[in-house]
Amino acid sequence: MDLPIDDGTRNMTFQQKLDTAVKKNDSLVCVGLDSDIRKLPKHLEREKYPQFTFNKAIIDATHDLVCAYKPNSAFYEARGVEGIAELKMTCDYLRSVCTEIPIILDAKRADIGSTNEGYVTYAFDWLGVDAITLHPYLGREAIQPFLDRKEKGCIMLCKTSNPGAGEFQDLRVDSGNQSVKLYQQIAKNVANNWNTNGNCLLVVGATYPEELAEVRKIAGDMTFLVPGIGAQGGDVEKTVKAGLNSKNSGMMINVSRTIIFANDPPMAARQLRDKINSFR
Repeated sequence: MDLPIDDGTRNMTFQQKLDTAVKKNDSLVCVGLDSDIRKLPKHLEREKYPQFTFNKAIIDATHDLVCAYKPNSAFYEARGVEGIAELKMTCDYLRSVCTEIPIILDAKRADIGSTNEGYVTYAFDWLGVDAITLHPYLGREAIQPFLDRKEKGCIMLCKTSNPGAGEFQDLRVDSGNQSVKLYQQIAKNVANNWNTNGNCLLVVGATYPEELAEVRKIAGDMTFLVPGIGAQGGDVEKTVKAGLNSKNSGMMINVSRTIIFANDPPMAARQLRDKINSFR
């Protein structure tokens, strides 16, 4: 199923689209389209395209309340050809009806050489997303094919929201004349050395507000993707106060299950938007 694509924003960079959506909807809410087939409403079992039908309903109900949408590739890959097709349909629909709202593919990709070229083509050219999450572990040289796409967002994992994040991310490494934690070094490298095209962002979890504040000091006004609110237990007030940049923005606070599986998704999105804004 191919939908007509409105390319009215094709010349906008990821950051420009994001800034437009933030201003228009007065929102820092990113809705994660983690549409687990096992958790969809029973009536969708009869649908030919259950994930797309579910996503379309969420998008239609929340598009005036959010700054971005973030489908997690895993929930679509798990269904094979059918799931990938519905991920494509979701991206096409977003690009046709929500032209100013960026799409983030949460795929956490990274490899070397021509493999990354394949990921770039899949995400940016075939799916048509505006940004993708990436592992920085292989270094800038490996990530360069993503960075070279100046109009696209490259969102590097820095301090993730999961309980075991510190196993490696908190290890101390030498940085010039001082010892810093690995996540701090990642933030420093990405902000100071990788962001020559102005298209880098960082993932920093809401479950670690003190670390979020530290990364903000290192990265300046760079935009963060902030998971961990909602089901993971991150505190909204602490997150907002720790993560806002000098422009009173600079965050995409991602919530998935708490919104998409709520009894009233638009109300859940609106309440979160308003709560975030109360601390801005």
